[in-house]
Amino acid sequence: MPSVRQIWTAPEGGAPMETRETVRAVADGGLAGDRYCHGRGYYSPYDVCQVTLVDGGALETVRERYGIDLSDGRHRRNLVVDYDVVDLLDTRFSIGDAVFEGTRRRPPCAHVEEVAGEEDLAAALSEERGGICADVVEGGEVAVGDELRVVERLDDPDSIADAIRERREE
Repeated sequence: MPSVRQIWTAPEGGAPMETRETVRAVADGGLAGDRYCHGRGYYSPYDVCQVTLVDGGALETVRERYGIDLSDGRHRRNLVVDYDVVDLLDTRFSIGDAVFEGTRRRPPCAHVEEVAGEEDLAAALSEERGGICADVVEGGEVAVGDELRVVERLDDPDSIADAIRERREE
């Protein structure tokens, strides 16, 4: 089963990422103690991701192909997981007690290069390896080692039809 490898937060935009064993996901907010949950991120309030995820395999590819080791959190993503995170777009998924919704890709930018001190980092991560954004639908505790489970595919016609039926019944 796919799981969480690492958890990272930063208290302020540009501050070093800090590793954690557990974190509380706050509904409609982000991860407790993280810059974007508290409106102190570099892109706040204009381009905010509540939570960012990246595939640990993508970070290994960056290390192998480009010689850039990001195991210290310089990738600036909150959750490193054993899963192709692009497959989480338009899905609801659970990790620990929390439920998330994958919303969009989070390509790397010049700010990540600047903070990480790696000139070619954006190119190394690229669109394919940069990760995704997710919203916190239901809050709860998340820990390293927790399983990642897809709960619902939001782009599935059957799921959409079920949601419409449920609304009509209310």
